[in-house]
Amino acid sequence: MMNLFKSQKFSLSLSKFFTYFYLILLAIIIIYPLLITASSAFKAGNITAFDLNFNANWTLDNFRRLFTETLYGDWYLNTLIIAVITMVVQVAIITLAGYTYSRYRFIGRKRSLMFFLIIQMVPTTAALTAFYVMALLFGALDQNWFLIFIYIGGGIPMNTWLMKGYFDTVPIDLDESAKLDGAGHFRIFIQIVLPLVKPMLAVQALWAFMAPFGEYMLARFLLRTPDNFTVAIGLQTFINNPMNQKVALFAAGAILIAVPISILFFMLQKNFVSGLTAGGTKG
Repeated sequence: MMNLFKSQKFSLSLSKFFTYFYLILLAIIIIYPLLITASSAFKAGNITAFDLNFNANWTLDNFRRLFTETLYGDWYLNTLIIAVITMVVQVAIITLAGYTYSRYRFIGRKRSLMFFLIIQMVPTTAALTAFYVMALLFGALDQNWFLIFIYIGGGIPMNTWLMKGYFDTVPIDLDESAKLDGAGHFRIFIQIVLPLVKPMLAVQALWAFMAPFGEYMLARFLLRTPDNFTVAIGLQTFINNPMNQKVALFAAGAILIAVPISILFFMLQKNFVSGLTAGGTKG
């Protein structure tokens, strides 16, 4: 019995060791690039390479130069507008679609869900030509509204599946009880079911908002005028010339991208954990 106890204790200690080792390694992998970017953003002068050196002269001049010497302000505003509209419209559509697929039975339900999966299998790069032709047909080349349209449409198939799966976890007995009390479909959706899916709504909103800040290929393919660029394209122009790389400006611009995303995350984080409990209380 004593040997068994020692064996279990050793296994537990070994498990804890590897768990903490993995977490520390993961933290280093994540934090190290962030430290390099942060240190490069605050360095004086036009540095030509990313370097983790805390002994250099620190300054805020790179952030001033972003808004006075480049079009970064326009790029940032363009991206914020695209991100906010994409988030609002996409979350509204996938929420309604997910609820419909979860609660109602109609002709073509299974086939349309399978169609969503098939569409999701097609990579974005394979559809670039089709997007370009569509942009030409609608006169939407170099237009941000067309980019919003594609971002929203591209996020609907898989996210509808995710929302449907989450709505399926909400007991349908709640709907039946509300119907017995005289509640209609809209009231059941708004007051009973929707509060219970707040965690998934928060996740979907964050994903939809983040996507335009990091997406490069599609935006670069459709946008041509520098004034219409998103921050992903604009920042790339700082380092695409090997003979004249503006690393400090690139790093400063990358740091600023995290500001609105972090704000939205802290606004929504309570829903990630407590949303389900709060919704259950309201129900």
